[in-house]
Amino acid sequence: MRAEDIEQLVSLSRPAVHPSGAFAVVATSRPSLRANRNVGQLWRVDLRDGARRRLTGGTADRTPQLTPSGETVLFVRGDADDTPQVWAMRVEGGEPVQVTAERGGVVEFAVSPTGDRIAFTATVVEPGRYGTVDGVAATQESPRLITRNRSLANGIGSLVGRHVHLFATELPDLDAEPHYARAAHPHDDESTRDDAAAAPEAVRLSHGEFDHSAPAFSSDGQRVLCITARHDTRDDDLLNAVVEFDATVEQGEPHTVLSSRAGLSVSQVLSTPDGGYVLLASKVGESGRDFVARSTQLFVLEHAGSHPEEVTEETSVDLGEPSSHATVVDDGVLVQERRRGRNRLVHVTGGGTKELIGGDLEVIGHGVGEGVTVATVHTPTSMGEVAVLDDRGLTVLTDFGAPLAEAGVVAPTEHEFTGRDGATVHGWVWVPEGEGPHPVLLNIHGGPFAQYGVGVFDEAQVAVEAGYAVVQCNPRGSAGYGREHGLAIKQRMGTVDLHDVLDFLDASLDAHPQLDRERLGIMGGSYGGYLTAWTIANDHRFTAAVVERGFLDPVSFAGTSDIGWFFSGEYTGDDADAVRAQSPMAHVDAVRTPTLVVHSEHDWRCPPEQGQRYFAALKRNGVETALLLFPGEDHELTRAGQPRHRLERFEHILAWWAKHLPTPKNHA
Repeated sequence: MRAEDIEQLVSLSRPAVHPSGAFAVVATSRPSLRANRNVGQLWRVDLRDGARRRLTGGTADRTPQLTPSGETVLFVRGDADDTPQVWAMRVEGGEPVQVTAERGGVVEFAVSPTGDRIAFTATVVEPGRYGTVDGVAATQESPRLITRNRSLANGIGSLVGRHVHLFATELPDLDAEPHYARAAHPHDDESTRDDAAAAPEAVRLSHGEFDHSAPAFSSDGQRVLCITARHDTRDDDLLNAVVEFDATVEQGEPHTVLSSRAGLSVSQVLSTPDGGYVLLASKVGESGRDFVARSTQLFVLEHAGSHPEEVTEETSVDLGEPSSHATVVDDGVLVQERRRGRNRLVHVTGGGTKELIGGDLEVIGHGVGEGVTVATVHTPTSMGEVAVLDDRGLTVLTDFGAPLAEAGVVAPTEHEFTGRDGATVHGWVWVPEGEGPHPVLLNIHGGPFAQYGVGVFDEAQVAVEAGYAVVQCNPRGSAGYGREHGLAIKQRMGTVDLHDVLDFLDASLDAHPQLDRERLGIMGGSYGGYLTAWTIANDHRFTAAVVERGFLDPVSFAGTSDIGWFFSGEYTGDDADAVRAQSPMAHVDAVRTPTLVVHSEHDWRCPPEQGQRYFAALKRNGVETALLLFPGEDHELTRAGQPRHRLERFEHILAWWAKHLPTPKNHA
């Protein structure tokens, strides 16, 4: 694929499966260069033959959910101000009706078991901040008094005066008269207002200076569960609790289901028909911040206040891939497990775990209906397809990725090599057409507790199309290979992880004689930016490098990043000499490799000062360098940034490689 083919990267939401098992509703999302945003709509997919039709015509409709009867589909769409709101429409088609009208926008929502209400979380902003008062610009706001560690969030910015609260509301009558905006009248004055609501009035269930997430109804629909942190040390740890509110009481008091004293960081809670609860959560140690290589596990509670029982084992099973979620079924729980570059769907019971959907794919969402289990999957040739498991076995039904396949997708060769200390390293090598020798790009993933997978990856595909072989692996520190593998770099970053990527590179060069071992490039983002910068300070074989949105100085990271208050200390430790021994910034004087530094101005995960200072140091030392800085973007540029910026990023990176590692297809 070429860089402009990012428009063919069609990803899918978690499927909303009709209770009959006849069809599922999914939301598509793809970058549009014309709209300069991700666009997508809801689609209805027949689960017998894969036939599909578009249900909605919005710009970016997403996160569909069906009512228990299957008659109504709810989803998130921007309102007239492009603020995210929940909308509802008949699943057979029709005009969507607005369900919420929260000024701060809806974050998440859940449908009640009775199908007549939803619970949702929405951002509530302190009056006078973030545009809540017309005519008061951001520069005119009152100062922000910061007393908490959690004062920033990537993709949002400042959290001062901003909290996420829990709400509930009834669904509107889909047959009622539509809402009409009130026209201006010659006798209007300052007291005149439009008192006709655009949506049913919601009841705010929570209150206080707390945040709430992952709303879910109790099995009887009378209470709303959510995750929150209210304990005294919440600004110094990663612990949280599960609470429930009466679904009809305005700003009521929460009832504790699971206390923060249980020592867990919970990401999802579901009720079970027998009055119990299912949790996806991670342990975070005695400090409450010990998050490194902590697998997400499945826990159960017999009742509110009981001790959480571990169902899956922490050291070998990880349910924590990015779109991970659980589904309660009659005889157990369905969850997604990441393992060795794949995400599989598994059925968990008290007696063990059974794989339902596996193979060379990554499950990104799932749901169930009568007689069927449905998954949206990321495959080697597509960002998203609908797969169904029924009496016929597993069938991939759709071809949303067909345009991408037509644009050209190269399949990699999978390898597992033995490194210098006997450890195995797992990864992939892409080789372009032709005899070679082909220049080689060593790619390093972020995280570090993440993984490269088998699904199609635009970074590798664009590089291969331009004439580069691509080598990438999951070194120690990565997810998907057990807790010991992930823990190997805790407070020793840049040691065995460096060995693994270089050993995998050397073995790949030996295994593929068409690769040019004399013309090597290296690149990576976030933790990958860290290890790229660390590698070129310690190994001078590379012709050029790209260091992107990197974690480059653990010391300044602790005071500028949204996660800096705990991330640096856990990964590099607190001893000044030990931190320096793991810091690319402390060793930048050893770099001789021409290096392009890429960063985004609104990146609060790895703040731009990390890249700016690294670039300045290279410049001071006479190393060939440039700083590519994107306005309006955050840490997610390569995955969710403005499509035009994503295209321009590819163009600049290819120009850098054309200068230092030219190919017949990519040269100055």
